Formats: sequence, C-alpha cells, structure tokens
Amino acid sequence: MSLKTEVFMNAFDRKLKETSGYYPLKAERIFNIVVNMGYKCNLRCAHCYVEASPERTEEMPLETVDKILDILAANSEITTVEIVGGAAELNPHYRYLIKSAADIGKKVIVCTNAAVYLEPGCEDLPGFLAGHKAQIFVSLPHYMEEVVDRQRGKGTYGRAVTAMKKLCELGYGRDGTSLELGIVHNPAGTALAPPRETLESAYRERLKEMHGITFNYLVTLNNMPIGRMGKSMSAGDVQAYIKELEGKFNPDTIKNLCCRQMITIAYNGRIYDCDFRQTIDLPLAGGRSHIDDFDYEALKRREIATNTLCFACTAGAGQEQLDAWCEDFRR
Repeated sequence: MSLKTEVFMNAFDRKLKETSGYYPLKAERIFNIVVNMGYKCNLRCAHCYVEASPERTEEMPLETVDKILDILAANSEITTVEIVGGAAELNPHYRYLIKSAADIGKKVIVCTNAAVYLEPGCEDLPGFLAGHKAQIFVSLPHYMEEVVDRQRGKGTYGRAVTAMKKLCELGYGRDGTSLELGIVHNPAGTALAPPRETLESAYRERLKEMHGITFNYLVTLNNMPIGRMGKSMSAGDVQAYIKELEGKFNPDTIKNLCCRQMITIAYNGRIYDCDFRQTIDLPLAGGRSHIDDFDYEALKRREIATNTLCFACTAGAGQEQLDAWCEDFRR
C-alpha cells in the first residue's frame, strides 16, 4: 500500500499517476551508493545546490567511512561507490575510501571540479585515481572559458583544463584504455540543458581543438532551484522554473531514474534517495534513514520520497546519459 494519499499528493506524484505506470515511485534495486563526503570545496559556484565553499566545515568522519565500507563488503549486489562533495578530495579520508573500495572489488566513480587537483596536497590525485581505475566525472559547465569563470570564479576554467590535460596524459578519455572520463554540463541559471547529442559534439570538437582534451561521454543536468542558486531567485522565479520543468515532463524517463537504482549517504551517515534530497533534508519515506539501520532488502523495495524538484530529472530527456548507465546495470 502506498504511503501517499490523494489529498497529500504533490504535483510530481499527480503527474506520475496521470501519465505513467510508476506511481507510487519505488526503488528497483541498489547497485550504487553515492557518498557525499562533505561540503568543503575549493570553489564557491553560483549554481551550487549544496552551497559548498572553502569556509564549510561539514565532513564525513572516518567512523562513517568505515561503516560504508562494511556495507559495501557485505552486499555483493552493490557493485559501485560514487564519491561526491563539495570537493570530496578535501576530506582527509578520501583516498582511504577509494583504495579500500577498489580493494574489495567495487567500481569507484569520483565526481570533481578538476580544478581541485591543483590545490596543495592534491597534485598527485590524477595518478592515484588512475592507479585504482576510478571513473571520473568532471563538472565543466561549458567548453568556453568565460562561461565557466562566470559561474565558478576567474581562473577556474584554466585550472580545470590543466587538470583534464593531465588526466588525458594518463590515458583517461582515450580509446583502448579502461580509464573512463565523463563531463557533466549544467546550463547557466534556469535555462534547460540542450539536447545532449548536439552539445556533446560541440564539447568534443572545441576541447580537442583548443586543448587536446578527449573524453568518453557527456552528461547534461538541469540546475536545481535550491542552495545558492535558489537563494538568488525570487519565489516567483522558482515557481516559474518548476512550472517550466513540469511542462516538459517526460514519462519515458521514469523507468531508469537513478534514484530507483541508488541511495545517497550524507556526510553525517544519514541515508537519502538522492544527493538533491539530502541537500533539502527530505528523509526516506519508510524509515531506515541512517547507515546504522542499513537493510539492503528493505531499501531496494522502498517507496521513494518525491517533491516538485523531481521534475528537474524528468524534463525532456531527463538525465539521459546517467539513466542509460542505470539501464546498462539492469541488464
């Protein structure tokens, strides 16, 4: 029986019920644990949904990292750990988590702004990641310097490009290697992401031409009107943006939504349906909200907590590349 009733149904649930066979939204499995290691970051991006910055102090302690490793070791169905932040690289237990997860046979994915690899103490991280065959997703909002620096601060693009060139020298993003490099694009402000195929071609051509950078694939994400971006918007602007996303809702995206295949563990050990939900502290719908209560069988059948922010992941093609990746794991 669903935990939701008609009177409390939000707009996303109503759309699900009207247009798809996936109401109420439920998990299908858990092949990936997304670990948010904290909100400290070397950057202060204008669109950041967790409001990460150099001044933030929240970080995952070693005790929580060890509990996550115990969960990974005890559950063979979980094949992947994905590490995010802030700049997760600034957590002192970052390398320990990567090495330990790789040593027990898990695939490791790291999400990064790449510019952090030029920070003191991080210079050798590209080689460390290559040594553990970590898959890297670099968040690069655009292939043009002025666009990136406007969102992320002057000089950020140049530092990110320098780091990406180092990754390519190590074999990342090149055919015939097992070192996978993805790029994550998010648009400026409330503009919706353009079609991925067109944008990916432009990224490939321009990054190769200007910097000799190659990569495996591009992911496009719509911005969430929360965190630093949300605070820069009026209530009316937020409502208009959500309405635009709702108008482009695509029921074909529901089957492969990442939240149906994953969970997120926040820096404090709390479990959420996704990283966006942990940012707004939207708890799991059915309890078991901390890793001390982790139960794979219960979590893989859980009903997913929804709200209108879910339209950002289901507008147009949705998280097209990530959803296709989830489909690959389903097979």
